[in-house]
Amino acid sequence: MANSGNTDIHDHPVVSREQWLAARTAYLSEEKKFSKLRDDLNRQRRALPWEKVGKEYVFDGPNGRETLAELFGKKSQLIVYHFMYAPEWDEGCPHCSFWADHFDSAGIHLAQRDTNFVVISRAPLAKIEAFKKRMGWKFKWLSSSQNDFNYDYQVSFTPDQIRKGSAIYNYTKLNDEDEDREGLSVFFKDESGAVYHTYSSFARGIDLINGTYNFLDLTPKGRDEDGPEGVQAWVRHHDRYED
Repeated sequence: MANSGNTDIHDHPVVSREQWLAARTAYLSEEKKFSKLRDDLNRQRRALPWEKVGKEYVFDGPNGRETLAELFGKKSQLIVYHFMYAPEWDEGCPHCSFWADHFDSAGIHLAQRDTNFVVISRAPLAKIEAFKKRMGWKFKWLSSSQNDFNYDYQVSFTPDQIRKGSAIYNYTKLNDEDEDREGLSVFFKDESGAVYHTYSSFARGIDLINGTYNFLDLTPKGRDEDGPEGVQAWVRHHDRYED
């Protein structure tokens, strides 16, 4: 369902080819500034200090029980998507599923650049496997139901943390009562086998890995999420869209 909050689409200016080219060329200079700023931010991200992972996390996955270090395979870099899927839920979060619909194709290319990609949730493996089959996904998805991984990387929160207001999400106090939130974390493994946490991002920070949003940002209506229904109110599991 489309939101009706976008008013810029109505009575939009229509100009000659020459005027269109002049406006587009002027905007191109702004796009180039943004590209250079993004390149600089990427360099700053790579320069951030790392923290050594001192705890051994063991996950339940399609290949049995694996440690965090084993999830790298033969690669030195690992990207983890924190998928919202609590143990008591019957299916995974529809919004995380929106992101996950983009993962299979990306994983093929990431593997060529010394990078493994996995998805981790708190739900038990049996639920994960059933939902993954329903959605037709192929990426590696593991359960952290037997460890503190989600809590340590601040995408899951205990009822006590929520009650006391001590839960931290996106580097600030959590302002809702959700026990699970979305995010991604990046890790590096050196030649000795030591694992380091290099980066994590949450909330709007994960927009970069959503290809559909990047496509929509190019269109006149944009994401078209400004209506009264709220952001992402239109999102469904892909097998539940009406058309």
